[in-house]
Amino acid sequence: MAGFLSDLVQYRKLLPMILVLGIGGTHLSGFQMSVMDYASPYIQKFINETWLERYGSVLHQETLTLLWSFIVSMYCIGGMIGCLCSGYLTAKYGKKKCLLFNDLVLIVATLHTGFSRRAKSFEMILIGRFLEGICAGIHMNAHVQYAGEISPKKLRGFVNVTSSVFLALGKTVARILGLRDLLGTEDLWNVLLSFSGLVALIQLLFLPFFPESPPYLLLQKGDKNGCLKAMKQLWGEGNYHTEFEDLLKERAATKGTKIMNVLEVLKEPSLRQQLGIMLLLLLSLQLCGLSAITFYTSEIFRTANVQESIIPYVSLGVAISELFAIIFCSSIIDRFGRRILLWGGYLLMALILVFFETSLLLSDQFFWMRYCSVILIFLFIIAYGTGPAGAFSSVINEIFTLSARSSAFAIGGLIIWLGLTFTGMIFPFAVVYGSWSFLLPHLYCCPDHFIDSHISVPPRNKRKVNHRNHRRIQNTPI
Repeated sequence: MAGFLSDLVQYRKLLPMILVLGIGGTHLSGFQMSVMDYASPYIQKFINETWLERYGSVLHQETLTLLWSFIVSMYCIGGMIGCLCSGYLTAKYGKKKCLLFNDLVLIVATLHTGFSRRAKSFEMILIGRFLEGICAGIHMNAHVQYAGEISPKKLRGFVNVTSSVFLALGKTVARILGLRDLLGTEDLWNVLLSFSGLVALIQLLFLPFFPESPPYLLLQKGDKNGCLKAMKQLWGEGNYHTEFEDLLKERAATKGTKIMNVLEVLKEPSLRQQLGIMLLLLLSLQLCGLSAITFYTSEIFRTANVQESIIPYVSLGVAISELFAIIFCSSIIDRFGRRILLWGGYLLMALILVFFETSLLLSDQFFWMRYCSVILIFLFIIAYGTGPAGAFSSVINEIFTLSARSSAFAIGGLIIWLGLTFTGMIFPFAVVYGSWSFLLPHLYCCPDHFIDSHISVPPRNKRKVNHRNHRRIQNTPI
């Protein structure tokens, strides 16, 4: 721990960049995913009132549920589109320019959601959520890549995990502002939905003062002086000979190789192992039940028969637990490595889900079981935050070279958004079956934890050469 703190002091100039990058990156995604949980009853009431005023009839509950799930999922559909575009945009224009343009679009999107109540148009919420989703698909990928590329070797794991830290921070901020004592009221829910625009404005104002990532400047633009200047601005005075030499070697290895698009990454034989690792990690995250907890925390606690008045505060506690667990993960990941955190985290999550399902089934027979359900959700989130939440982004960032990284993140992001869309559309209907709605993710969670038995990771510094096109791919161990 002492060594970690001394490294933070040494690279203290990097911390403001991490902060500005994070608040307009995954922080916004975490906020937008969680904020709808608090605005849900008010938006549904708004839809009903608007429909009654327009057509003189009240919506059937099934139709209202469908419209609501469509609003939730519209964000995910936009995320898929943004994710597909992110690979091309970040490779062509760089992460910094993409994030700045993204901020402008996001401000427009939040204006739609913010003025929807005054305009008496729930369609504006759909448009706003769709645009927010497009922005999320871009800024999530750009942020994770940007963070990985601005980090020195000593802090690479820590900086990679900060994307997960800000994601959890966004969830926490959404749950704090969503309390009935603040913006979680019938009169202010549209202001709550517009908070993302303010955060985007902050990044729009401050990000221009920070440099583009050193690898992008050297490998994409061929700007050696710009690369060294960026290193000095981000890392302070010091010797960056090792990092700079590594970039020069990667530049020589990939000389004449253009940035690969999605199809080229999928077809490239030397990248199949990396794609396989990414796919298994993504499936494990999507099928472990975390997405349902993120989108519908309140509904889950209602299923567990938790008292309605304390649900918002328990949900806030869940978000805070995740935040502190991921912060703890960021401080230990470089010491323990990615493999241990993944195995340990997923194993604990699988065991907790078994007990959680049991507690939900018995909550009607034993009053005290509902408190067990709450405790188990907290433990599940802590296990996720301490292990997979931090290790996942770090692994994906490190196993791909710069020429394939943008498209690989686009592929991975598309899988994530497809899973979120499915959850957003299906869970509102599945939750009517009570505790059984959690059985499917529970069943699928366990097999994905044996990733290492299916994929062997090459030893450190071992290079694999594709003689057909002479691409050299650096394989980094988990």
